[in-house]
Amino acid sequence: MTVAEPLVLQKSSPAHPPRQGFALWQLGFRPFYLGASAFACLSIALWAAQYAGWLPRPYLSGPLWHAHEMLFGYTFAVLAGFLFTAVRNWTQKPTPTGRGLAILFALWVAGRVLVLTPFPVAAAIVNVLFPFAVAYAIAIPLAHSANRRNYFFVGLLALIGFAVLAVHLDQLHVAPLPAWAGIQLALDVILFIMTVMGGRVIPMFSNNGVPGCGAVRKPWLERSVLGTTLAVLVADLARVPDKLLLVVLAACAAAQLSRLLLWRPWNTTRVPLVWVLHVAYGWIAIHLALRAFATAGLVSPSLATHALTVGAIGGLTIGMMVRTARGHTGRMLTTDRFEVAAFVAIALAAVVRVFGPLFAPAHYIGTVICGASLWSLGFGIYAVRYWPVLTSPRVDGKPG
Repeated sequence: MTVAEPLVLQKSSPAHPPRQGFALWQLGFRPFYLGASAFACLSIALWAAQYAGWLPRPYLSGPLWHAHEMLFGYTFAVLAGFLFTAVRNWTQKPTPTGRGLAILFALWVAGRVLVLTPFPVAAAIVNVLFPFAVAYAIAIPLAHSANRRNYFFVGLLALIGFAVLAVHLDQLHVAPLPAWAGIQLALDVILFIMTVMGGRVIPMFSNNGVPGCGAVRKPWLERSVLGTTLAVLVADLARVPDKLLLVVLAACAAAQLSRLLLWRPWNTTRVPLVWVLHVAYGWIAIHLALRAFATAGLVSPSLATHALTVGAIGGLTIGMMVRTARGHTGRMLTTDRFEVAAFVAIALAAVVRVFGPLFAPAHYIGTVICGASLWSLGFGIYAVRYWPVLTSPRVDGKPG
């Protein structure tokens, strides 16, 4: 059973009467999904406030703040919530709940606040500490259950921690590492995590949720996809020549697209919980293709970055946050008009943010504002819609 599959689909049973009370700290996805969605919505306003000069002497500002918070703020919060829930399911061992979970969430919130203050050392310590704390929290149940298949997540989280460290060491003028190298490392690690988890769950969700979908996996192609995605990470770390990087990016894009086509996304259009994942995964191939074009000097690197962050990360996280929240609160795996509206808003945000500047460069500011507004709308819908879901006990009376 995966993290996103419900333990039960019935609303309640006599053996498990509905519980009462505030349930936000009962399982990891609850506070982190709620906090991430609210932050994703409101961070656009913070971004505008920085441009307007309304924030007094923030530690991080400009594009670096935007990139830092997109990755280490929003994306890592969703990843933490997902892994706390998934690891508990994979190992049948406890992950942080109650006071421990609240402390970890407070650490994440403190990181979001401190980067907007003139206290750089405190901001650096808190932001570096958080990914290592999450890695430690999942390492314990994985080790106790000898769940070797998922040990690599601990290493990837630690690698993200070192990426955060690189950003802050540069900002504190402690080491000559460029901050953007840390951002690129984090992007590559998150790309690899999405590639791994996408391969595990998207074809399964497609075949389970769409009768006759026919999604298939080819072992040789799976190895090619994972190998070329790792090769992108290594190439960026080694800062290989552009010609070699272009070849690696092109090979990875071709492998990712071939994988997606084997999942038959055209058969999923009537099931929003499934098509949202296919659409988002498609942005991975677009990201890699645009990175190749950017390496060749044909397009702006920003387009490739936003294809990954808005298209792939935004789409996959909103889709999985809905599925996980429904499945692990005992609800049916269906969508209503609000959830579909959130999916569509994030998908359109990616299209506008990536292709708007490409095909309508004279209206660059307008396309950026439009894309940002759609992003805020999508995650705002999720935060409002799922506040009662994430703060209330499971409807079937079970713990979690």
